[in-house]
This record gives sequence, structure tokens and C-alpha cells, in this order.
Amino acid sequence: MASIQKPSLLTGIRASGEIHLGNYLGAMKPAIARQDDYNCHLFIADLHGLTTSPPAEELRRNVRGIASAWLAAGLNPEKTIMWRQSDVAEVLVLSYVLSCVTSMGLLERAHSYKDAKSKDQVVKSGLFFYPVLMAADILLYDADFVPVGKDQAQHLEMTRDIATFFNETYGECLKLPREIIEKELALIPGTDGRKMSKSYGNGINIFDDEKQLKKQIMSIVTDSKGLADPKDPETCTIYQIYKLIVEPEKSNEMADRLKAGHYGYGDAKKLLLQSILETYDSMRQQYRYWMEHPKDLEEQLQMGAILARKKAQKMMERIKERVGL
Repeated sequence: MASIQKPSLLTGIRASGEIHLGNYLGAMKPAIARQDDYNCHLFIADLHGLTTSPPAEELRRNVRGIASAWLAAGLNPEKTIMWRQSDVAEVLVLSYVLSCVTSMGLLERAHSYKDAKSKDQVVKSGLFFYPVLMAADILLYDADFVPVGKDQAQHLEMTRDIATFFNETYGECLKLPREIIEKELALIPGTDGRKMSKSYGNGINIFDDEKQLKKQIMSIVTDSKGLADPKDPETCTIYQIYKLIVEPEKSNEMADRLKAGHYGYGDAKKLLLQSILETYDSMRQQYRYWMEHPKDLEEQLQMGAILARKKAQKMMERIKERVGL
């Protein structure tokens, strides 16, 4: 009996900043859970990280941190191919090929470009062509599905548009990927009550040391109600985060305490810190292991790059034949 071919799934993680709780709950945890159902591919987008011109060592450190976090979270190299974007040069070749069939009008509609322009920032060409490189990232590996948050849906729409332009020009060759919407991403609050985001600087970075974690949690914004006052769990950011990481019985217990009064926000923050440390203790230990063993980590990335490069070269042979290279 023939085995059933699993659909391919591709995830890209930009090499910027620390991994916060929102990243883990909204993207990493669901991705790890899909490893048995898809042929999973995950790349760390260091080339995309260059659009902000970070110091070289900062970019390298970010790549190591992201790779370590995914391995610590349960990424299985036998089920998920993980590599560093820049280790597969074919993506740059495909990016240029795709740019030749992509109109400037399409790129001018990109949220990243419009946002930078509205702030009167100098828009560099790397940022302007960001959607083309992103399309190359996806199309090069013939992905069936791409997980995206609600605010990232445009990226995949543009990829599909670019693939369509190519197919109309050179004949059917590129697969139009479908989206898997990560609905949870918009529901994870940061320390200021807004959506947890690196750009807002309101994250709880679960792989930071205990001192830093405590500082982040103690900075969670609360209202001015006193210790004795009853409090509304639904408007309490501490509770909204806490209920995402503990069993319902424990979250209900905190909710009851808040409603009853004589339970301060300081006590709730301490309980949240304790719960994060206990819940993610094993992951945090694994993260430290990989960060402290860079040679082992690099070996994992290089093994993934070999497999990714093999897929990329096969796809580029098809594309080059179509365009005459």
C-alpha cells in the first residue's frame, strides 16, 4: 500500500530580538504540534533582518537565540528541516527572477513600505523589495501551506500574486501556497495591555534569566484599585496572560481571588512569574544548553541547510529551464 504524501508547510522567523511568550504560544507551539501532520520547513530569516542594518554580532546572536529556542521548544530535526536563510543562496537568485515579473505598483501596496513612508523614513531598496524576497522564500520550497497571523496575511497574498505573474509569463511552474491563519496571535496581551509584540517592547521573554523575567512581569500595567478592592479579571492583563499558561482550575482560582478583593496585583504578578518558571523550566534549560554549545547548534543548522539546499536546487532547475537561464 502506497504511503500518503504529507503536505509541506513552511515557516519563516525573522532574526530580530528575543522570543517572547506571544511568539511561543501563537506560533511556535502550534508549529511544533504540526510536525507529525506536515513535512515541515523552518528558516531563520537573517537576510530579512538586514533591512534594519543591525550590528553583525547582534544578528548572529539573534540567529543563535531563535534556533536554540525552537530546538528547546520541541523542534525535531528528523521531522522539521531548520536552516539559516542565507545558507541557501538560491533564494537570492529566485528573488531577482521574481522581481523581473513584479510591478512596482504591487510593492508600493506593501504595509511595510507604506508604514515606513508614512513616518517619513528613508525607504531603502531592501525594504521595498522585502515582499519579493519573502515570495522567493516560500516558492523556492514548493510549500503547500504557510502559517500567518491576521496582520501578516498580506505577505502571502503578495506571494500568490507574484507566483501568478510568473506563471502567466512563463507557464505553470510555481505552486500557489495556501494560508493557515494563526488566530491566537492577536489574543496574547503584552505588559502594556496591547498585543505582545517586539515592536512595542512589551514582551515577556520566556528564555530570559529570572531577574529579567521578574522585571518584565512586574512592569505589567494595572489600574489603580487598592488591595482590598474587587478586581475584574477580564480587564486584568496579569490574569489574561496567566490563564494562557496554566490549567483552567488554577486560572479560575486567580479569577475568584481578584473578584473577591484583598488580593493585590503584586501577588498576582508573583504567581505569574512562578508559573512561567515552573511551566517552562525544561524548555529554559534546553535553551541554555544550545546557547552554551554553539558548535552543536551550528551543526544542526548546517544539516538543515544541506536538505533545504537540495530542495532549492531542484526547484531552481525547473525555474531556470522555464526562463532560459
